[in-house]
Amino acid sequence: MKAEVYKTDGSVSGEVELPKIFNEVYREDLVRRAILAEQSRRFQPQGHFLMAGLNTTAVYVGAYGVYRTGRHMGIAIRPRQKLAGGAMGDVRRIPSSTKGRRAHPHKIEKILVENINAREYRKAIASAISGSANVKLVSSKHIIKRESLPIVVDDSLEKVAKTKELIAVLKKLGVWEDLEKSKDSKKIGGKRYAQRRRYRKGALIVANDASKISLAGRNIAGLDVCGVKELSAEALAPGAIPRLSIWTASALKEAENAVESMRLR
Repeated sequence: MKAEVYKTDGSVSGEVELPKIFNEVYREDLVRRAILAEQSRRFQPQGHFLMAGLNTTAVYVGAYGVYRTGRHMGIAIRPRQKLAGGAMGDVRRIPSSTKGRRAHPHKIEKILVENINAREYRKAIASAISGSANVKLVSSKHIIKRESLPIVVDDSLEKVAKTKELIAVLKKLGVWEDLEKSKDSKKIGGKRYAQRRRYRKGALIVANDASKISLAGRNIAGLDVCGVKELSAEALAPGAIPRLSIWTASALKEAENAVESMRLR
């Protein structure tokens, strides 16, 4: 299985043999499981102050013949505040009372992380990479005007350090129309809060050395730039749908070695 190698001006410079990893069968179930495992790493453990709702003078006295029980007074026998002069105040401490403790507070020891086997995770990454070469799957979400995928560009793409230069390259490669769709589909959420913009996921650039090109692509809506060793299932197939990917020639050569050494971070 071969793919054409393009220059940054859009012309074809030759062909390259795709790694065997592109022959993997796309497994949506594995990719989705890997994505959930990656997302669970970002969950923040939540917990409450152990004495929340309990910092009060209220006390429960339930025995007969004891002062402050509240028996035969027509009031509920609940933990009540101790007031001056031996008076009983409002009910506190219990969840049903005002300013009482929470019935079922968050517990910081709750397990939020979803684990996945290392070999299963590598299989999912390989499956997501192979899915990015399937035109039928990728075209369900992206605008594609070519008959074969993935798009492979020579290593000169990694030296592009300016946004306007990268935009010119993307236009010549025929993927700018898909990114324009990402720019137009912004969502602004919340009226009482600060406006937030969310953009549709567009193309993904996979480079061997992404230090320069990541600076050029960070201001392009919908575009993500990733090093081949930092690939993830969520970057390759957000929503378990293969993504339009642009590979540099050196990143393509390192793909198999990078996947073999991957572990869920």
